Amino acid sequence: MINIKKIMKLIPLLVMGIVVLNSCEGELDDLGSQLVDGSGAYSKIYALTAYNVNNGDVQKVVTSQYDSVRIGALREDVFGGQKVSYITQLRLNTYDPDFGKNPVIDSVVLTLKPRYETATDSLTTTTNEDYIYPDGQVAAKKVVTTYPVRKYGKYKINGEKTPFTIKVHEVADFLGGASDSILTNKAFALSSEIGSKSFNGTVNSVVITKDSDASELLNRAVSFRMELKKEFFQDKIIAKQGNQVLKDAASFIRYFRGISISVEQNDGYLFSMAPNDAGITIYYKNDVTATDGTVTKTKQETTLNLGASNVHLSQVVYDRVGTPYYNAINPAVKYEDLKKNPGLAVNPADKLYLQGMGGSGIGIRIPQSTIDSLKQKFQNDKIAIVSAKIRLYNNADEWNNKFRKPSSLLVQEMIKDTVRFLPDMTSLASAGYSLIKTADLSTKDAYYDVGVTASLKDIVEKNKNAHDFVINVGSYLSDASTGTLLGQAYNDRPYNPFRIALKGTDINSMGHAISPDSKNVQLRIIYTKK
Repeated sequence: MINIKKIMKLIPLLVMGIVVLNSCEGELDDLGSQLVDGSGAYSKIYALTAYNVNNGDVQKVVTSQYDSVRIGALREDVFGGQKVSYITQLRLNTYDPDFGKNPVIDSVVLTLKPRYETATDSLTTTTNEDYIYPDGQVAAKKVVTTYPVRKYGKYKINGEKTPFTIKVHEVADFLGGASDSILTNKAFALSSEIGSKSFNGTVNSVVITKDSDASELLNRAVSFRMELKKEFFQDKIIAKQGNQVLKDAASFIRYFRGISISVEQNDGYLFSMAPNDAGITIYYKNDVTATDGTVTKTKQETTLNLGASNVHLSQVVYDRVGTPYYNAINPAVKYEDLKKNPGLAVNPADKLYLQGMGGSGIGIRIPQSTIDSLKQKFQNDKIAIVSAKIRLYNNADEWNNKFRKPSSLLVQEMIKDTVRFLPDMTSLASAGYSLIKTADLSTKDAYYDVGVTASLKDIVEKNKNAHDFVINVGSYLSDASTGTLLGQAYNDRPYNPFRIALKGTDINSMGHAISPDSKNVQLRIIYTKK
């Protein structure tokens, strides 16, 4: 005969087994709510203290860590305006170059490779069967494939495709070395404009083949190309042949300090690219004398390297005055103050704001009364916490739009002079643990679950000190070959464009258990009794 009492005693152990096997990924709240009290498994929801954290629109980052940069502009009602420029150094491909006799530039081309959509239904192909290749007047076929760039922001304004004008300026300030730390909101002085071109939000590849034998005359990878002022480069580079400023990298980056790539407009979208994919090619001719004394102009080219050895970053400028974000963040606690004094008194906020690229984060504090209550249950009822998560709901009253919501978050415990992963990440990483779970991101009812099981067990069951959790928009960076996370400080916040408004604290419910229907920031726990 089946012994019901024994089965009921085993249920808590089964619950804990499910937790381990699923690395806290299962819908444990649903499971817990289905278990009756007699099973020894319980679920509870507590209100939390949530507050905004002012990051000062700044991060101190090593520029060589950038694997992406943003360009563009965006304005919306909650967070205000944002304008992003790409600033980079450049270097000669060869130092102390010999450009030959009487070198004269034909053209200078900047090539950018923004990230683009690859789905077949998003691209268009145009074929010209009667194309004449200009170098030699060769009969050929030209095939141009066009792709839309990946955008964060507005695809259209007033029903029309968002127009941009790409501007390139010379940078007047020395940018330093690629291993130096730099502030993401640092302002750099610009000098002359050296290029301008309309950008319709697309990039293309070009393949040209001969009609006679179908051999390739040109195969250009997907990119955006724009001409720069050749007179500038004639004076800046070619005319300095033999000069000390071209003899080594250290001299060159202090002479030609860099370029800024920006958009003229103040609203539209942000697009991204890998900084090492950009480049400048100088096409020129020089005099070549034959043995019979005949002088001919010969085509030559040289490149300026914009790759990994250079400083490169997204420079971000905000315009937020009068927005809900501005009014909430200016009185908010500053991250630097919180780092010095993690127990700093804070003002709970009923509206929370998260924004990448130096924008604000949020702080979460478990009320002392909740900690005391759980510790009492641990002492008196011998409870064991098997799942704990912070749930954050989208504030649909403010953030109900078509902007993509962030799919990942960065979380740290606010411990003085310490930057590290949560215990949950370090203890469960080998089991494929995911710190953040998301739901319904394409709807106004989106929410995020942040796993804090190990952290809460340390507080309640091991009597360790409680620390606030600080949460920011972003994703952690990992080693390209091993997949191992590089560390808490290695993340994409400097160029992450996402933002979201969340429900905050209900002041009247702090420190108490709350209804499952509540959308305010909350701590969801499942525990068993031993």
